Amino acid sequence: MSCCKGPGYASPLDAFKNGPREKLLYVVCVQPDLNKQDYLATIDVDPNSSTYSQVIHRTFTGSVGDELHHSGWNVCSSCHDNPDLQRNLLILPALHSCKIFAFDVGSNPRKPELCKVIDGSEMRSFNCSFPHTTHCLASGDIMISTMGDKNENAKGDFVLVDSKTLQMKGTWTCGDKIAKFGYDFWYQPYHDVMIASEWGNPNKFKTGFHPEDLSNKDEYGTSLNVYKWSTRELLQVIDLGEEGCAPLEIRFLHNPKASQGFVGCAVQANVYRFYKALDETWKAEKVIDVPAKTVKKDGNEFKLNGLISDIVLSLDDKYLYFSCWLHGDVRQYDVSDPENPKLTGRLCLGGQVLNDDLTVIEDKEFQEQLKPVIVKGKQLFGSPQMLQLSLDGKRLYVSSSLYSPWDKQIYPKMTEEGGWMVKIDVDIENGGLKLDPDFLIDFGSEPNGPVLPHEMRYPGGDCTSDIWLAKD
Repeated sequence: MSCCKGPGYASPLDAFKNGPREKLLYVVCVQPDLNKQDYLATIDVDPNSSTYSQVIHRTFTGSVGDELHHSGWNVCSSCHDNPDLQRNLLILPALHSCKIFAFDVGSNPRKPELCKVIDGSEMRSFNCSFPHTTHCLASGDIMISTMGDKNENAKGDFVLVDSKTLQMKGTWTCGDKIAKFGYDFWYQPYHDVMIASEWGNPNKFKTGFHPEDLSNKDEYGTSLNVYKWSTRELLQVIDLGEEGCAPLEIRFLHNPKASQGFVGCAVQANVYRFYKALDETWKAEKVIDVPAKTVKKDGNEFKLNGLISDIVLSLDDKYLYFSCWLHGDVRQYDVSDPENPKLTGRLCLGGQVLNDDLTVIEDKEFQEQLKPVIVKGKQLFGSPQMLQLSLDGKRLYVSSSLYSPWDKQIYPKMTEEGGWMVKIDVDIENGGLKLDPDFLIDFGSEPNGPVLPHEMRYPGGDCTSDIWLAKD
């Protein structure tokens, strides 16, 4: 067990086998009304509680126009051997304002308080903007990936924040090479590597989804960027090509000695496995291909790709989950053999295919008549997007918002009615997904009007926030 050590858990399997059941869930909530504040919602997910499946607290940013998105911790399991450290701050960068908000979740986990705001001008002073992924480092620093330069033109970089003083220290990357695009990242010190993914040009994607730009390599990325962890240098760029357009969420296997992982490529709905080759370089291969559906709208036929928007790996590295935000399904694959994933579960929760003005002409995977999804009397408008898996892998939480400008364009009804969060029960022995009919967070009934829920975190760490270090 890990109770007498530092933050987090001794290993991924320690968390998987011995971690407690989640009782609270922190959810980033974005206001589609730009005159109102974004906030962090605290959700009660303890089935024995009288306030189960309810928002029990809201912690506001104190400003407008922030566009909260992803979140991370001041420290995590990479600091497990340091008993002087405490995981007590949730770090929330804001895409549009470039502010970094630190929420105290340690003093009263049920009622987090805003304790520090780093103004966006500090990030821009280091020629960075559009912050995305937050990871804590064993050094005691907080590292945040960024997607733009100070003028929001495409640029992949990283900023460092001191986890104790919450002062911004500068950028992480060394050397002459800077990635063309940025998005997510995952480090693996055992192999002296960090691999980062790419979205696109903030100045363009912040205005909405423009399909005509997908083939423009100045607007959307198609590469994985491989850094030498010890020297912070960009050493290798793996171009995935058109099939790998917009490689977003990236996950090494949780095993800290693993030399492979997965990345979800949004546009063409493909999953690539990246791995360390015998010659010590890194390579990638497509291992999952979600076929486009042929659809008709207003008399015109076209291909509708799935748009993989989030992926999660179970802590035992057995199952990979991802959501297709345009097709509207959540999928589970057995990746015990990472080179040959096998589909073991699928659940449809919405998507473009349910629009009244759209007809599916050809589906190469499934022959089914999809119906609107109703949970506790409410129809789920929009589609499944962000995922968070319980430590034991038995519960998968799903929220519906991707990014508010895109939400407004693709799913205006969801934006008007408010997003949602549901729970899926998982069969971890044989595979399989089942929607819990008694769990629903309806973000359309929030006190300040409908909001859009994005990333989710547990107070003690989860499958996407923690990185473990090898012991030898």
